[in-house]
Amino acid sequence: MAATRKGEGRRVVVVTGASAGVGRATARAFGRRHDAVALLARGELGLHEAAREVREAGGTALAVPTDVSDPDAVEAAADRIERELGPLDVWVNTAFSTVFAPVTDIRPEEFRRALEVTFLGTVNGTRTALRRMLPRGRGTVVQAGSALAYRGVPLQAAYCAAKHAIQGFHESLRCELLHERSPVRVTMVQLPGLNTPQFDWVLSRLPRAPRPVPPVHQPEVAARALVHAAAHPGRREYWTGAATVATLLGDKFAPGLLDRYLARTGYASQQREHPPAPDRPVNLWEPADGPGGTDHGAHGAFDDEARTRSAQSWASRHHGTLAGLALALTTLGGYAARQLNRARSAGG
Repeated sequence: MAATRKGEGRRVVVVTGASAGVGRATARAFGRRHDAVALLARGELGLHEAAREVREAGGTALAVPTDVSDPDAVEAAADRIERELGPLDVWVNTAFSTVFAPVTDIRPEEFRRALEVTFLGTVNGTRTALRRMLPRGRGTVVQAGSALAYRGVPLQAAYCAAKHAIQGFHESLRCELLHERSPVRVTMVQLPGLNTPQFDWVLSRLPRAPRPVPPVHQPEVAARALVHAAAHPGRREYWTGAATVATLLGDKFAPGLLDRYLARTGYASQQREHPPAPDRPVNLWEPADGPGGTDHGAHGAFDDEARTRSAQSWASRHHGTLAGLALALTTLGGYAARQLNRARSAGG
């Protein structure tokens, strides 16, 4: 029997890639809202720990081991979620896998797998959500994007290609929903470099261990942006982090210059000083937290440098309030100037 939805504002939320990283932090953030959170990922150990954290935060949790690259498995997961939790309100796609290597060092099957998980996993989740949301006339789909959805960087061709594809898919779908005047909403959050465990488990053929491009933010920064987008899905996309803004604007106005800059800096900025551990897990084909694996949590190895806040992200989420404040200050300033001029005229 489906759970009874209690309390104003409680929603049924699906988070893919919920076993670690951004998905894990996002699931916890929805739990703090007392939402019912369904967690999808391949690795059962991370999923069950994430479910425990959601419950401790105050939410309801349902762990559903699922490979999002399999559309039938995603459909089966959605059926189970609606039976046990109720109709879907929000679907957040954060699942991904990738390869760190030059293009010539990535095998065809590795490119295919990275796109199946990252891009087609997003497509599968979105289509599954829409099949349930559109007939009901309500619901929100949130895509976890990246600055790399617009701007490709060296050594991440598979990831950049997948995120570019998600961006195009998102824009096409949004136009279709607007054409149909559907109340169902889709939005996308473009994220910066994040301190997640991916850098210790992605397939890498780099001479040194991979790392996020600085400045690095904690996954909770991304989670706050995704949760906000789910509650305010009218905007086509959100930009999170000043570096994301700088990257997107740089690509828009000086893409050739940015090509040359990244050619000079993009290799060193994405590698640590030491070589990768010889026994590091690889999650492209199997989850790093599968049988015999380890729960990796939300954070990676960069806590010492990761930022816990983003002023730009806060300003983006509150741009209406800031615009109103700016208007009020302008009006007050104009009034004060007029009063001062009148006083001077009276005194003259």
